Amino acid sequence: MGIRKGVVGVGFAVISLFTAGCADRNKTQEPQGNQEAGPSEGNEVPPGSPPVPSDDAGTPPTSTPDGDAGTPDEDPETPPGEGEPPDAGPWPTDAVLDYTRSFGVGRPRSVGLDEGLNFWFLDGNRIGVLRPGDSAPTWTTGVGQARLPFGRDSLAIDSTVICGGEAGRAYVGYRAAEMQRAEGISQRTYIPAPGEANYTPERYAEYQKGDLDAVRLQPDGSVVLEEHIWRTTGASNAGRQIGIHNTNDFHYEEDRSVLNCARVTRGAYRGDLYITTNHGVTRIQGLTYNSHRHPGWYLITTDPEGNQAESLQCPPMYGLGLAPNGDVLVANEQMVGVLIPSAKLEEWDREYTWEGPTPWRFKGFNGVLNDLPSDDFWRAFEQTTSGLYYLGSSKYGVWAMTPKSRSAGNWSKLAGLPTNEILALKATDDGALYIGTNGAGLWRLEPDGVTLNQVQQVSGQRVLQLVYEPTVTPSMLLVLTDMGLTVLRGP
Repeated sequence: MGIRKGVVGVGFAVISLFTAGCADRNKTQEPQGNQEAGPSEGNEVPPGSPPVPSDDAGTPPTSTPDGDAGTPDEDPETPPGEGEPPDAGPWPTDAVLDYTRSFGVGRPRSVGLDEGLNFWFLDGNRIGVLRPGDSAPTWTTGVGQARLPFGRDSLAIDSTVICGGEAGRAYVGYRAAEMQRAEGISQRTYIPAPGEANYTPERYAEYQKGDLDAVRLQPDGSVVLEEHIWRTTGASNAGRQIGIHNTNDFHYEEDRSVLNCARVTRGAYRGDLYITTNHGVTRIQGLTYNSHRHPGWYLITTDPEGNQAESLQCPPMYGLGLAPNGDVLVANEQMVGVLIPSAKLEEWDREYTWEGPTPWRFKGFNGVLNDLPSDDFWRAFEQTTSGLYYLGSSKYGVWAMTPKSRSAGNWSKLAGLPTNEILALKATDDGALYIGTNGAGLWRLEPDGVTLNQVQQVSGQRVLQLVYEPTVTPSMLLVLTDMGLTVLRGP
């Protein structure tokens, strides 16, 4: 196990690079002023788990199925337009097209595409769908967790993200209030079930807050709730319709706020969905989830009498990407990790660090930027076709990283951007990296890794989200800004 110790404030040291249930820490304040739910504690190491190896040296395991293999599917029912390739899909192939002006999509806060190439939009308590052939989206209000007014004591504080699933399905994420410690319960997120000690209906109702809805498109373009996601692979969860929580032990309600989402668009695991939360990264297949994984580290505190206590730190996780080979890229406020998924959903949460069915290819932090306890404010994590990793911080700019071991990397800051406030990154098949800033618009880092160009055809200065759809030719890059949605074809 890699170990890092230091002193910050009074009487604590840190031990890094272990993953299990996480303890309470101070809530993170996003630079833009949004308050997010903080992480909490619980026991996430399955009973009978083997000890974590103490040696983190060696050669990283090889990847499982090639996530970029295969030829993009063609849509035999969509006739190609004049002069367009046969797999162009149903949408215009203009190199740059403002969908807010052309299709009246407005200025939503999140956008996604499903496998049927329906556009999905999220705007507060509204969900919009733009189907092929539509001239404007159809909007539906008050679905699922949004059926009640948003608020701290309601089903959700607000909606957060939307991602497409199979054709006609989307997933909608929500934010929930941080749980308060209950009398007689030492673990912050532990919720007793009916018949157990310290059970109360009020605390049990916390399971229903936040989390993720699956919604369905109707023939008239409207949207209905398909299911509030609750099905999971853990035996202790069987039959309990209580939202997303720890798969290995349902008592621990740790994934309450969904912060990011990404659909696998190709390769052996096409159709899988990943969401990041206030605590970790959860994998979803259809309506079934396995929660969760996270890179974490131990905080050791010493009181005035010399007594020591340790707690595992798992800050909110915004950074989420999918590598060309299918690896899952995650970054919380302090650490980053690269996970190798297996073919079995039930193996996702099995934490054996460098071994086991879903090992970490890399797990570490940027020691060039900050010490481990300091927040790096990671908001995006991508790998370009060159193999280089890039991370975007909402406070410290874009950083390139090449691993030199499983837990340490060579880090260098990208020069030339007009701001250090980065909200989104997206690597594209042409070898480029698109960079979404907070205040300076959209930028493109060319495949040479040096040349930067501003994409001036995209309106808006605050880039909220980048979504890439490589299954059509030319490919589609969805750029959502404070001025609306623009689609680039062909990156």
